Amino acid sequence: MRVTTAFNRLLALPGTTVRDVSFEPAQITVTVALRRRRLACADCSHSSRARYDTRTVDSSWRHLDLGRLRLVVRAKLRRIDCPTHGVRTEGVPFARVESGFTRDFEDLVAWLATRMDKTAVRRLVRVAWQTVGAICARVVTDQLDPGRLEELFEVGIDEVSWRKGHRYLTLVTDHGTGKVVWGAQGKDTATCDQFFAELGADRAAKLAAVSTDMGAAYLKSVAKPGHAPNATVCIDPFHVVALASDALDQVRRQVWNQRWVLLKRPERLTDTQAATLRKLRRHGGAAWRAYGLKEALRAVFAGDLTPSETTELLDRWCVKAARSRLEPFVKLTGTVRTHREGILAAIRLGINNARVEALNNKVRLITRRAYGFHSAQAALALVMLACGPITLRLPYEQTHVRPHSV
Repeated sequence: MRVTTAFNRLLALPGTTVRDVSFEPAQITVTVALRRRRLACADCSHSSRARYDTRTVDSSWRHLDLGRLRLVVRAKLRRIDCPTHGVRTEGVPFARVESGFTRDFEDLVAWLATRMDKTAVRRLVRVAWQTVGAICARVVTDQLDPGRLEELFEVGIDEVSWRKGHRYLTLVTDHGTGKVVWGAQGKDTATCDQFFAELGADRAAKLAAVSTDMGAAYLKSVAKPGHAPNATVCIDPFHVVALASDALDQVRRQVWNQRWVLLKRPERLTDTQAATLRKLRRHGGAAWRAYGLKEALRAVFAGDLTPSETTELLDRWCVKAARSRLEPFVKLTGTVRTHREGILAAIRLGINNARVEALNNKVRLITRRAYGFHSAQAALALVMLACGPITLRLPYEQTHVRPHSV
């Protein structure tokens, strides 16, 4: 069997014929020719038989390694005069636009990036980490389902930290599929506005419920005219209980600080410390009462009560917490009463951010494993690959030639 014929079968690159194979100490270079006669613009569907000219230098792409040897594909490409994009180099069916790697190579790298740590991926495929991020971004752009926003009825909006220094991503999850369908850098109102702008008025009108935490930024965006006119805002009970845990921690720290008063001699106490000592003698048990309030609130959202029972017990809890004389819980009572309708709506509809939080935990695991992101776009691409509506397949799992735009 001729070498070129063997490599033609080995590469399995659609729309190409192997013309020449050269062997080097650490690399194999395969020269191919495109079989098609029509030129295709790499950025759109325009095609033509008329060519502008032919590039004077060959284009090259890194393909899957052949054992210890790198495998590089070369081809002489023509240029087309596209009426939309001007003079552009023709697109090829085996590589993505403006990429120096074949589709099979990029699909492998994207799959590895969602399952391995940064160092392992770099050593295995022998590319820089910045290159891995760029590959993930291209794969997401190519394979992300364009119709993922079409049938959204119940969504959850939450933020997740992707890097130290208050670097956040806003993620929108479809409660129906459990997949992240949209994301962007930031966690303010303007970031959430970007989602509704991309969603459009018609699709936004289909939203029946939007779950979020009690942060003012997302709630402000959801309440804007045309963003979610028919949706019920659901405040996640998980965040309410989390706030109660924070309030308990504040009380615990206050009590711990107050205990230092007991260690000092009475004659050495300041006026403030003396007042604290008298308060401890008169009341006492603040930490225990705070713990009881936190557990009582958690029991309200345990899920074994009817909506009417939940409403009654939540109102009772607010009265008790407001009279507790524990400042963190008094403050929490005001927050709960402000968002009462949204909290009860989440209970009534059975919608919360539990699934969103589970996805966020997965996102945090990915970002810790693949530390060192240099851009939010690269981090978001990896999140969409792991948690979005994308099915990654290894090259050998490709049972048919994938449809390409060129």
